[in-house]
Amino acid sequence: MRRFLSILPAAALAVGLSAFAYAETLTLVPGELTQQALDSARDGDIFVLAPGEHKGPIRIERRVMLRGEPGAILTGNGEGSVISVYGPGVEIRGLTIKGSGRDLQAMNSGIYLEKTAERALVESNRIIGNLFGVYVHGATGTRVLNNVIEGLQNIRLAEAGNGVSVWNAPDVTVDGNTIRYGRDGIFTISSRKDRFTNNRFEKVRFAVHYMYTNDSEVSGNVSIKNHVGYAIMFSNRLVIQGNVSYRDRDHGLLFNYANFARIEGNLVAGGAIDVISDPQDVASDERGMLPDASSAVPAGVRNGPGKCVFIYNANRNQFHNNWFEGCEIGVHFTAGSEGNEITGNAFVGNRNQVKYVGTRDLDWSKGGRGNYWSDNPAFDLNGDGVADTAYRPNDLVDRVLWTAPSAKILINSPAVQVLRWAQAQFPALYPGGVVDTHPLIAPPPRPAAGRSLP
Repeated sequence: MRRFLSILPAAALAVGLSAFAYAETLTLVPGELTQQALDSARDGDIFVLAPGEHKGPIRIERRVMLRGEPGAILTGNGEGSVISVYGPGVEIRGLTIKGSGRDLQAMNSGIYLEKTAERALVESNRIIGNLFGVYVHGATGTRVLNNVIEGLQNIRLAEAGNGVSVWNAPDVTVDGNTIRYGRDGIFTISSRKDRFTNNRFEKVRFAVHYMYTNDSEVSGNVSIKNHVGYAIMFSNRLVIQGNVSYRDRDHGLLFNYANFARIEGNLVAGGAIDVISDPQDVASDERGMLPDASSAVPAGVRNGPGKCVFIYNANRNQFHNNWFEGCEIGVHFTAGSEGNEITGNAFVGNRNQVKYVGTRDLDWSKGGRGNYWSDNPAFDLNGDGVADTAYRPNDLVDRVLWTAPSAKILINSPAVQVLRWAQAQFPALYPGGVVDTHPLIAPPPRPAAGRSLP
């Protein structure tokens, strides 16, 4: 059954677009959604899909809204994309979308947005079991909001697509989505001025995989038990703020040829952090998600990243007020990264706080303020909140072990212990490396970062 209701948007009167005078709302039961109906639609038409299974694939070239009532499902035929959008200003809301093809080269997706589909809105859908969830292929100004996106399961990683892919699409916002399965949660390349905020990622390779996307923001996201939390590569002038990486396997944050970024208020946590089980609860100290800030990971416990942060040839970045806890290595710093400002951060209970092999001295403090190190036994006799002695996370023995791992067999030998004692008594024996000349005596507040945890 089909019902028609003529509508005349106020916006049409304001701009004098006579086409809106004929816009209609059409409610379609299963079997009534056809390509012919979409091709004959006028700008502003609203297609409401009644509960039940509607058959795809479909192609949208007009500025219409496709809206699903509760229980409305749009199912593709296993080839191509389920919904392909080529017209501007299209809105897709409230649908369950499934059944795309599996051709990576053809970018088969639940929703595919071509360059001409600028200003699209994809909101509050369940996009389930497709190769790519949403593919933004040059569609400027797209918004992907509050969707549940689950990729294909039980396939090889090389055959999987991404939850949301963005290619050469400026001014895109991806916010409030829950993304599971597939290759990467969000993959962006060759874009600019985009915002990826308040999303939750599980059971993917990289939560956010960022390449050649400048002047953009990644904030308020939560990555849980993925291979890597946030892989930021070949991009400049980013804001990476208020994100959570919880028990990601390899890296919480990875920076490779990323420059002039502001990395602030992020939390990377290993297995000693207790989390709550309600996905609607907010990840914040006020809601009781995290334990006391002074807690450290017990020796031998590592259910979190191999490296909280990996910095490789990344320059002129500001790392402020982040919390790195429970990793094998707190920060791995390498490949000539220069001009980075690392202050106000907390390094808590990492098996190795810093791994840096180099001959230069790097002072991780500025303006009389450094970072907090949970294994620093220093005193603060004048009570100014800064330790009375500098902190060096590594010594000559560490450097030898990193360059010749087989030397670990000698770690408990009397000769090695004498060498470490000598360095403590005569600081001139220390090699070049990281030094914090103004380490904090107490940790700063743990960031109330993130949106929701399991």
